[in-house]
Amino acid sequence: MLFKQQALLRQKLFVLGSLAIGSLLYLVARVGSLDRLQPLCPIDGRFGPRSQDEMQLRALQFKRGLLHEFRKGNATKEQIRLHNLVQQLPKAIIIGVRKGGTRALLEMLNLHPAVVKASQEIHFFDNDENYAKGIEWYRKKMPFSYPHQITIEKSPAYFITEEVPERIYKMNSSIKLLIIVREPTTRAISDYTQVLEGKERKNKTYYKFEKLAIDPNTCEVNTKYKAVRTSIYTKHLERWLKYFPVEQFHIVDGDRLITEPLPELQLVEKFLNLPPRISQYNLYFNATRGFYCLRFNIVFNKCLAGSKGRIHPEVDTSVITKLRKFFHPFNQKFYQITGRTFNWP
Repeated sequence: MLFKQQALLRQKLFVLGSLAIGSLLYLVARVGSLDRLQPLCPIDGRFGPRSQDEMQLRALQFKRGLLHEFRKGNATKEQIRLHNLVQQLPKAIIIGVRKGGTRALLEMLNLHPAVVKASQEIHFFDNDENYAKGIEWYRKKMPFSYPHQITIEKSPAYFITEEVPERIYKMNSSIKLLIIVREPTTRAISDYTQVLEGKERKNKTYYKFEKLAIDPNTCEVNTKYKAVRTSIYTKHLERWLKYFPVEQFHIVDGDRLITEPLPELQLVEKFLNLPPRISQYNLYFNATRGFYCLRFNIVFNKCLAGSKGRIHPEVDTSVITKLRKFFHPFNQKFYQITGRTFNWP
């Protein structure tokens, strides 16, 4: 009899213990959920003083938590409505340039709690077939966001495609446009390197850079080569200036974004009229990769894809000299138009 009573008591204690542990786990999960659901920009003093770092961290935790679920398609229409989420047309677009650092810029801007990025290049304005699907198709390609956030997409082909400026102007004549540039010769070689790698993966042969960049008949720079044409920044920008004033453009130094990203990101925050939120805490140098990686919070870090930072092939110095001499007058005009000077040779 005593044995049965002890066994019954142990069973009751086990059940009570299980209930206590279950309740504790529920409370922990609930607190974490509430933490993610807090306002994106908490009002100072509402819950007592907080350090700016803590506020930034909480905002970032919120953004990575709830919005990530919506991006994965795990939300119902009712959840979307309750949380006041929308798919907004972009208020800023990174329009170029190819191999200038567009992906790095987009990912770094996504550190800001008021920025939501389109994960994939949409190619709406530069692709006739996509453009024919209409502006609603484009909007539905955008991520869910809160009304006070800004959506940003990037498609570097926009910068060099003739029809794009007019098409974007028709959508939003006051949109902010970001252009990230690198030293033109380096950018052209980087462009070539990406194409070369693609050919090698398919076991295809490809011309050397020198043969493509220099016209064999004239021994001058081959302006028909796309990698060269793309690096003539001023020619493309002049086409955009027929539709947008220069004040709607911000030029980002792609070379500096690699070595010293924070000052460049702070300039973009100012251009987009965003409160300063990206700090040195969010950026750390990865010595193995040779690039800065991103720190969203204490548990979530991210580095750019391994395809970034490809090693360039050796190029004949005389060809590099010829290219730099060719680009020089275009660079000077680009400085004059944009009001930003770079230390390009």
